[in-house]
Amino acid sequence: MSSHPASAVTPLRPQPDARVVAITGACGFIGSELIRRLEEDHRYSLVLAFDIRKPSFPMSKTQFHKIDLTLPGADAEIASVLDREKADTFVHAAFLSNPTHQSAWAHELENIGTIQALNACAEHHISRFVLWSLTACYGARATNPNFLRETAELRGHPGSRAISDRIEAEKETRRFRKENPGTAVTVLRTANILGPRVRNFIGRFLSRPAAPVLMGWDPLMQLVHEDDVIDAFKIAIDGPDDGAGFDGDFNIVGEGVLPYTTILAMLGRIPLPMPHFLAYPMSRLLWMTQVFDAPPSFLEFLRYLCVADGEKARRELGFEPRFDIKSIILDFLGMPSQAEEFAPAGRM
Repeated sequence: MSSHPASAVTPLRPQPDARVVAITGACGFIGSELIRRLEEDHRYSLVLAFDIRKPSFPMSKTQFHKIDLTLPGADAEIASVLDREKADTFVHAAFLSNPTHQSAWAHELENIGTIQALNACAEHHISRFVLWSLTACYGARATNPNFLRETAELRGHPGSRAISDRIEAEKETRRFRKENPGTAVTVLRTANILGPRVRNFIGRFLSRPAAPVLMGWDPLMQLVHEDDVIDAFKIAIDGPDDGAGFDGDFNIVGEGVLPYTTILAMLGRIPLPMPHFLAYPMSRLLWMTQVFDAPPSFLEFLRYLCVADGEKARRELGFEPRFDIKSIILDFLGMPSQAEEFAPAGRM
């Protein structure tokens, strides 16, 4: 399959009270939470859930389709469902939440899987396409500005296959946007997602009793609460009042930043100071032997700044995070009442 220019067929605008949304990665945190939200919203008549296994929670207006994005022909299967059910919006959230040693399989899922999803959307002439990406794609660098805007280059890290695959997924999405100007393409780049329910790499890392600290380095860090992430995706799916959809790239981040060591102190974790010339070879060894699940490239984020500017999402999407960084940490620790004290006034 190949993409078709929107000049040939103009996508139909979503119809109020008859919206049909398709979601890949239906069993992942973002996919499952979006399904729950859409199930409760009367404006949506049908949700199409794509994954290799069915979500375990009750669903009344969600239609499950077993699709493996790593297999040839997945794009044709998806396009057939989109055509039959007249889907207007497609959310691509079939990405890994944790680093993996199975890099070849991860590449098939995240890069080739994205191409298959985009091909299906091009064949169907989808009205809106929403992609989950990461602010980590900017990369942690000594030359980074205090706040990275959406126009910044996605430099990532040469040693990180996981981030490289996300950058490639964004490149394919930009190609799709260019070839399908009639489709509103929304890319949501989330900061590290933290909360009491989401299960991901950063949550496991911060749950350990001790954490490495590179001697002489204490970068500012940024988080976003799990509920704020779902809010942002729901805003992108709902779209503006004119029905055209939000077209553009957006950083989805929480309020405020804190030094890495301050975050560890709030969590009650023990800092383990290490010289960086020793930390990197040790990290490579632990990763290769699968003793530790943090890839060596993660150390760059414990050394350099990677903080994204969320102003564009506030201005154009109307996205206002309900949690600041202190309330995110407290909620992660299971202290919701204290978290409310730190949350921005009027947003909890």
